[in-house]
Amino acid sequence: MSQHILLIEDDTAIAEMLHKALTKEGYTLTTALDGEEGLLAFERHTYDLVLVDLMMPKVDGMEVIRRIRTHSAVPILIMSAKDSDVDKALGLGFGADDYVAKPFSMLEMTARIQSAIRRATTYAQQQQQKEQSQDQVLTYGNLHIDFDHFMVTRNEIQIQLTAKESDILKLFVTNPNRVFTKAQLYGFIWKEDYMGDENVINVHIRRLREKIEEDPSHPVHIKTLWGIGYKWENG
Repeated sequence: MSQHILLIEDDTAIAEMLHKALTKEGYTLTTALDGEEGLLAFERHTYDLVLVDLMMPKVDGMEVIRRIRTHSAVPILIMSAKDSDVDKALGLGFGADDYVAKPFSMLEMTARIQSAIRRATTYAQQQQQKEQSQDQVLTYGNLHIDFDHFMVTRNEIQIQLTAKESDILKLFVTNPNRVFTKAQLYGFIWKEDYMGDENVINVHIRRLREKIEEDPSHPVHIKTLWGIGYKWENG
């Protein structure tokens, strides 16, 4: 399903150019030619991004942003021919996510759109994972995981995990069936570039398996994909 953009721009030539170019890039566009029409369009549908001009008739861009922000966190990109720091600060202060000065290149525009949507998507995923982990005990057979209280039990016996083991386990269970290479694991957990030392990863995976798996030699949850990495299966 293509990402849906609401374009609010009173200059028909610019609106048509953006509609043609962004549709070609694979986006679905709804176009409004003034702020009032834009707000009505926003109420009717759900959008992945709003692209709005500042200087418009009926309702200007600043008011459009203010009203949208009262009940939505959708990414908003400002367009304006006034390329001054004051305009940028004022616009961003109203809750816009980014700014594109007119005239602009389509290369810059598409890059900023992609970046804004990517940031919003990443944030939404992080919030969802956070909500899923709050006040919730994850249960896999005899294994119970409560990250809120830093407690893991297997067969009703509490298991003591190191900080790194806990981080690895949380990464796995919040991304079931996702394959992580050793380089990715090292980057996520140690926050450093992977230098090819497999031993540190292997040791932590082995110790974690010994603590949470019924039979570490035949793991049910932490699966090895030989030559690739590891993944978590709910079992």
